Amino acid sequence: MYQVYTEKNHSELSRTLIIETDDYEIALEKAKKAIEGKVGYNYIVEKTDGSFNSYGDLIATVVAEG
Repeated sequence: MYQVYTEKNHSELSRTLIIETDDYEIALEKAKKAIEGKVGYNYIVEKTDGSFNSYGDLIATVVAEG
């Protein structure tokens, strides 16, 4: 599962979930489209297999940023 987020000025407080999908190509396409024409925004694509850590947080790995 891939999760796509946008952030403004690399601030985690402004992180917004755009889409969740099983297809990496769709995730990357949506990520680029979400920030198109927006100044100061970047995207993050994270991959997760549904595992949780001991605190109950979803374990995700960043696979693309832009």
